Amino acid sequence: MSTARHLTQVLLLIALISPPSTAILGAQDHMPPPEPPTEWGPISINMEEIEYPHPVDFMNLQVFGQDVRIAYMDVPPVGAANGQSVVFHHGGSYYGWYWEEQIEALTNEGYRVVVKDRLGWGKSSKPILPYSMSLHASNTARLMEHLGISEAAIVGHSIGGQMATRFAFHYPEMTTHLVTINQIGLTDNRAGRGYQPFTGDINTTPDLQQAYERDVRTDTRRYVDWKPEFIEHLRIRHGQRLSGDWPRLQYVRSLGGNLRSLDTVVDDWPHIQTKTLILGGEIDGPNFPANARRAVEILPNAEVFLIPDVGHNPHEEVPGIVNAELIRFLGTDPDEPAGEGGR
Repeated sequence: MSTARHLTQVLLLIALISPPSTAILGAQDHMPPPEPPTEWGPISINMEEIEYPHPVDFMNLQVFGQDVRIAYMDVPPVGAANGQSVVFHHGGSYYGWYWEEQIEALTNEGYRVVVKDRLGWGKSSKPILPYSMSLHASNTARLMEHLGISEAAIVGHSIGGQMATRFAFHYPEMTTHLVTINQIGLTDNRAGRGYQPFTGDINTTPDLQQAYERDVRTDTRRYVDWKPEFIEHLRIRHGQRLSGDWPRLQYVRSLGGNLRSLDTVVDDWPHIQTKTLILGGEIDGPNFPANARRAVEILPNAEVFLIPDVGHNPHEEVPGIVNAELIRFLGTDPDEPAGEGGR
């Protein structure tokens, strides 16, 4: 057993033997307040007020005839470089800064780490255009070319896992490893949902208290053990609703949100030869573990690693376990078959 795999298993064992009542009490003690704190003010839709853990640069490009820019962090390795790069893709409700723990762990191992805010999110531009999984994949390819990166390991969380998968499908020669973390869309659920062209009819003046309560319900069920630092996600979402540019952001999010009902990466799987890791917390809907194992059966060269008693955001909830497994998997030879994973 490799040192990295042994560390992963030790961390997982510690998580398993921790008294469950402690996690439950911790979650109850640190639950978000019933109302957004009065000191929470507006936050711009491009998040100029939000400090990222590393310097943010921008790549200028044209998409559908529009001048836009994509924000990214390009973090060099600490100490000796291992010659490998990793590109991270965030989830639908999030931004590149929440990969902070993974950036530190991987750069300490000698990796160059690139984290982008995808177009329409975070510090990137918010253009009105037809978003798609393939558009986001092509933007990643353009960013890698911009940075002089010929190949990299591609990592994505939630809907970012779908975008990472589409990248590996379109650009296999640029992908050394593929990792999805609690990816949504592990089944094709488009059938029977109908189709309605987006009209632009959105609620630009939401009831702020109702919206906050909805965000609290959504976020707290994404973690088994809620921690006080997770409230930053809620502060950003609430603050952006207070922004004068909220109608535009809501429009862009509605366009981007349609991806879930318009596209699927399930049909991409049989064609992806890239060495793949399906990773995630098990407490993510009743069918996530079964669907993750099913995906591994379809992908030609994949393994699965599921973490008990952890939710949708394991890289935040148990970063030590996720980091150890990333280091273990990304350190394997991409030309060798994937293993059976940890669980």
